[in-house]
Amino acid sequence: MHPAKLPTISSIQRTSNNNLKTISISPPEYSETRIRKLFDKYKDEQEDCILAEGVERFCQDLGVDPAEFIVLVLAWKFNAGTMCKFSREEFEGGCRALKVDSIKGIQASFPSLLQEVKDESTFKDLYRWTFQFGLDSDQGQRSLPIDMALPLWHLVFSHRPPPLLHRWFEFLKDSQVRGISRDTWNMFLNFVEVVGEDLSTYDDTEAWPSLFDDFVDHEHQKEKLAKEKGMQEHEV
Repeated sequence: MHPAKLPTISSIQRTSNNNLKTISISPPEYSETRIRKLFDKYKDEQEDCILAEGVERFCQDLGVDPAEFIVLVLAWKFNAGTMCKFSREEFEGGCRALKVDSIKGIQASFPSLLQEVKDESTFKDLYRWTFQFGLDSDQGQRSLPIDMALPLWHLVFSHRPPPLLHRWFEFLKDSQVRGISRDTWNMFLNFVEVVGEDLSTYDDTEAWPSLFDDFVDHEHQKEKLAKEKGMQEHEV
């Protein structure tokens, strides 16, 4: 008698109601070993993390500029806690989430990532995460310096810029605002979604940050002065 042949891992056969059914167990879509090697390719020689120089090489191999929107989205997907830095846990966990283990695999995920953040609630999550991402944790920052907030706003809105964004930037510069609080950052997304370009639907009795009140007053004052100037020129 020949010994019974054991089933293989990739094909387990079961008989039910006299019908033969085959269940195939697919191999993983990525390799843990290749993910580790990919991280090691860019990690710092002294620390077990990818620092600014490694991030730059990583972006070069991906064929993207570090200041591109897709890099911000990728950092969000990796749940990075600090700009220009990936811990091993963040990088390898992000690759597992994307089910990739190579540069080509990460590049291939770009279209789906960009499509993912088109969803309103997903973009909101990306937007709120961006504030924390911009903080300097080593300095214990609780608000974003204005020279960090402006480029981050520009970056996170680069694929869907609100009509008010340029005027908001001008106001912040003219007013010499030094920092942006988390509440102001988070509420700005609601502000640009609710308030029309002409600011006519703004209700100052609602619980908006005071900086928004100042912005609306500033814009109305500019509009008033422009009309007065136009009337004077017309009379001349």
